[in-house]
Amino acid sequence: EKFNATSYDVMAMVVITLQTFAGMWINTFIVSVLCIAWIKKKSFNSNEKILLLLGCSRFWYLCITWVYSFLSIIYPWCFYVHPIPQLFAAIQSFLNSSNLWVSACLCVFYCIKIANFRHIFFIYLKLKVDRIVPWLLLGSVLLSLVICILVYSIIDEVHCNNLNSTTLGNFWKLSVRMDKHFFPIFFISGFGFATAFMAVMFSALLLLLSLWRHKRKMQTNSVKNHSMDAHIKAMKSILSFFLIYSINFTCLVLTLIYATKKENPVTFLILVFQYAFPGVHSLILIFSNPKLKKTLLRTLSCVKCKVCIR
Repeated sequence: EKFNATSYDVMAMVVITLQTFAGMWINTFIVSVLCIAWIKKKSFNSNEKILLLLGCSRFWYLCITWVYSFLSIIYPWCFYVHPIPQLFAAIQSFLNSSNLWVSACLCVFYCIKIANFRHIFFIYLKLKVDRIVPWLLLGSVLLSLVICILVYSIIDEVHCNNLNSTTLGNFWKLSVRMDKHFFPIFFISGFGFATAFMAVMFSALLLLLSLWRHKRKMQTNSVKNHSMDAHIKAMKSILSFFLIYSINFTCLVLTLIYATKKENPVTFLILVFQYAFPGVHSLILIFSNPKLKKTLLRTLSCVKCKVCIR
């Protein structure tokens, strides 16, 4: 087939490339710092386990997404070859679900670890959180794997029923009508997105409530110290994370709505926000973590010095 990329395809590819490589660099930095720290101290705390899995899932998600976008523009005919479209859809579903669920686990972990409530169940969770985290991560991976298998089987069935399509482009651009075959994918994906978002929302609200109560208590006692400043910074970080996660959730829902629509500005905006999330959120996590922030600033300082010397 002849190469026939439109201006929309070129613009989308440029945006995806910039966002992908920026996000991959940020998440590679997180994984590298955590792995070096693990080699030095021979141990991993719960926070580092979640961040490591999150960084790996986001790195590979961005990598697979870029390859998928590149092939859909340069070699669209390859998506007619079995089982390429099924594999891409399944792998993207697995990595995207892992990304969402592990980030939700991170927010739940911060809530349990930082928030201060006197309820007996919350106290129990606080004492057992380090033992619960590995099971939460394992559950996230297994759930993502189940979704991956379901997506592969459904896509394979739909693709086999539409082999006679003559439209060029990737699988999602094929002239596939919205029928009963796609409903399970939309239902499973929507349910997964909504559940992860609800977990993040409740965790963020509980954590904000706890920090706000503690801040008011310190103000009542006329206490003004570094602890209060830390609480205010923590509240700002949680609010920014909640805002970004809300935007990402909205984009994911809109992706389901516009999954089989043709090229339009709304689809492009969804694409921009959706692929910016892994990099932007990881950057917030770096600046919220003193060790990662210090290492990043030191690395950037060394790079700047080398550039100035040259």
